[in-house]
Amino acid sequence: MPERLLFYALSIGILCKTVFICYTFVMKTRSIFLNISPLDHRYSLSEEKLFDTLSSFISEEASVVSCAKAEAALVKAHLSLRGLLDESTERILDEAAHNIDPELVYAEEEKTKHNIRALVNVFKKTVGENIAPFVHLGATSVDILDTALAMRMRDCTQQAVLPVLRALENELCAIAERDSETAQIGRTHGQHAVPITFGFAIAEYVSRLGKSIIEIDRLSRDLRGKLSGPVGAYNGTSLLTRDPEELERRYLDYAGLKPSEYSTQLVEPEYLLRLLLEYNVAFGIIANLADDLRNLQRSEIGEVFEYFGEKQVGSSTMPHKRNPWNSEHVKSLWKAFAPRVITFFMDQISDHQRDLTNSASQRFIAEYIAGFAFAAERMRSVVSALRPDTEGMMRNLTAAGGKVKGGILAEPAYLLLAESGESNAHEIIRLITLEAEKSGAAFFEVLQKHAEVFKRISGQLEKLGVSEPASFFAHPERYRGIAAEKARRLAQKYRTKTE
Repeated sequence: MPERLLFYALSIGILCKTVFICYTFVMKTRSIFLNISPLDHRYSLSEEKLFDTLSSFISEEASVVSCAKAEAALVKAHLSLRGLLDESTERILDEAAHNIDPELVYAEEEKTKHNIRALVNVFKKTVGENIAPFVHLGATSVDILDTALAMRMRDCTQQAVLPVLRALENELCAIAERDSETAQIGRTHGQHAVPITFGFAIAEYVSRLGKSIIEIDRLSRDLRGKLSGPVGAYNGTSLLTRDPEELERRYLDYAGLKPSEYSTQLVEPEYLLRLLLEYNVAFGIIANLADDLRNLQRSEIGEVFEYFGEKQVGSSTMPHKRNPWNSEHVKSLWKAFAPRVITFFMDQISDHQRDLTNSASQRFIAEYIAGFAFAAERMRSVVSALRPDTEGMMRNLTAAGGKVKGGILAEPAYLLLAESGESNAHEIIRLITLEAEKSGAAFFEVLQKHAEVFKRISGQLEKLGVSEPASFFAHPERYRGIAAEKARRLAQKYRTKTE
């Protein structure tokens, strides 16, 4: 009987403890819909995989862990320089850094009122008494913070952002090749210009984004760290070793970085600034693409369409609507995040060897990268399901010219006439377009009425192997230069360069 009572008592005790733990956990757990940033509810829910990947690098937990990894790298450097580093110690340091608990660090910070000192105190408790004296030895806070930030930005760029950008680039390359021959009217100033192909139009973005991807890759691999102390002169580490720069090199080798050529208390800000500026360049390219695709979906143009699911709703009141909301959304994200480049420039400036004016602002880099990556992924999903309306493109091309029917072939008429030796060719053809506009007749019809002009143009066409001028002017899609060839060439080039 007493044993049974004891059993019941223990069971009730365990149950109460479990309930208490669960209750505490629930109390500490915050609903995602109570988060303030839409990145952390509205957008993260729609792209969970992407945000999970980003969180590995730019979340607050990732920030704490990266600082712990920098501290571990510093200890390895000290022990290595002294010939004391072995595999067991490396393993202890790596596990301690990887498993550091941000909650414990934050709790310690409530006491110390200093984030890095809090980290150091927690880290020391996990690595053992023999290793603890080397933790943070000779370092100032920014030796850890700037190095950790460089590690995170490098890894986030390489493992989270670039895969999204390359996936988008590959989708664009596929369209450039697939639609290299798909005729489309080119537009300048929003007006019909001369024929191109849809693949050629997309190849513009293949080229622009491709170059930006290459540059982002290069700049992310060139981010730097430091171990040069409070003013960058290696004051403290000079007391620990005859060659403080060798200690710095070893520290950064373990972090996978190179030392900044010159440091104050801060790493030269231009390394990170240039990377973020190139991010913004790529963001603008993606926004430009989104804007072009949005405009091509206008009812009056109707040349491409975003994927629209069976259950998808375009308008709450107009059932027929199929709005290009994804393209619009990408541009809207660009509007929200691109102006933050001003803050990146402002973080370039610090008084003397350091002030704290970049401390809070630099924390929001994570939001910028998340917004950029999300926009790139959203654009990738648009492009992957994008299909041109070839009939709509041909309809627009055939009717192109604005008030001058068939006027888009006025350019070749002028060039052929000039090539025949006519010095006033442009003005002659311009007057013919005006005549066509006033009469309402097609440009080619009016052109034929000017017998001498038409004869000279026909003669030039024959030299090019075109025996029937009427056929040339009846098929404007043939007047596209090397659009198709260049689209395929660029697709091949950047698919190779960005893989």
